[in-house]
Amino acid sequence: MVSAAENTVLILNDADTAKPSLAGLTRAGLKDALAKAGVPDKQHKMRVAQLWSWIYARGVTSFDDMSDVSKDLRRTLADHYTLARPEIVTEQISVDGTRKWLLRLPKRDRDARAPEIETVYIPESDRGTLCISSQVGCTLTCSFCHTGTQKLVRNLEAQEIVGQILLARDRIGDWAGAAVPENGRLLPTAERKITNVVLMGMGEPLYNFDNVKDAMDVASDGDGLSLSKRRITLSTSGIVPEIPRWGELSGTMLAISLHATNDTLRDELVPINKKYPIAELLQACRDYPGLSNAKRITFEYVMLKGVNDSLAEARALVRLLAGIPAKINLIPFNPWPNTRYECSDWETIERFADVVNRAGYASPVRTPRGRDIFAACGQLKSESIKVRASALAAGSDTSA
Repeated sequence: MVSAAENTVLILNDADTAKPSLAGLTRAGLKDALAKAGVPDKQHKMRVAQLWSWIYARGVTSFDDMSDVSKDLRRTLADHYTLARPEIVTEQISVDGTRKWLLRLPKRDRDARAPEIETVYIPESDRGTLCISSQVGCTLTCSFCHTGTQKLVRNLEAQEIVGQILLARDRIGDWAGAAVPENGRLLPTAERKITNVVLMGMGEPLYNFDNVKDAMDVASDGDGLSLSKRRITLSTSGIVPEIPRWGELSGTMLAISLHATNDTLRDELVPINKKYPIAELLQACRDYPGLSNAKRITFEYVMLKGVNDSLAEARALVRLLAGIPAKINLIPFNPWPNTRYECSDWETIERFADVVNRAGYASPVRTPRGRDIFAACGQLKSESIKVRASALAAGSDTSA
């Protein structure tokens, strides 16, 4: 490890990148990998169950640790595969304990720069939230979001999405029996240090539907990572046709990146609104499968000084969401280089929240975390560049 700054560690990995990794694969992916390694068909069900337990329940990083797998099979697996996680480029730890990892992914074209994503871990005394990315860059251009200034490079594969969870659990010692890391200050005291996963990192997850769905199925599998779907939240800018499908097929919690109460302003802040305006978006929310007071939708509202923070807009927000079981997260704007926006004054935010609270909505003001390392909401961005269309894998959707 080489110190790059007071709160930044540059990590040089020596992972064997010539071999594919099994870490992050679905059950079907593991079965295919066993077949390619020459494991007889009649053993697949048993071997998949063994690998699943070792990879996702115990977090092993070496085939040698799989004590109930024969030595011959361990040797065969090691000849063909690794258990490597995404490569860490840098790890930063904020003064408040927030952690951000810059991760490098495999190249898909020999002439292209290896793409990079960011993953953020936010610890609290009794829980921890992992904010994961679903795309390299983003298809959308939300004007207040730093990620929105970066063009889409490609969708993440399901394995790369799950890999972020495995990597984070490695780094904070969140496997059964794992030692607390040397830099483990401000980690939760709870047995599980990652209790919640939010798809609020880089990218629009509903534009990578199938890979995100497969990844969350792995994350919520009771025989492995075992995250409750009530502890997984997908945040979308409003890809209306995919919202009910996500609810039906995945059943996680839903968050809507709203930020405005009228189409004129939302067209500017969240340009996808021009395609799916507020009325259509809210109808999709009302129709979200399983919606109830016990399974509310979270509406995210970034507080922009002089833009969307008036008391009139607070009252409009309350009227807009009438009848939808909802929680409203007010997010103080987190600045980034060359942005034209400013964060609302704290007194303004409190008055806005008071209007929403009096209307009966839970309206927590999200405390900014990790601002000093650009890990706060809306601040994520990598230096990846868009590759040629011919180099993108099939299935990458760049429409908006």
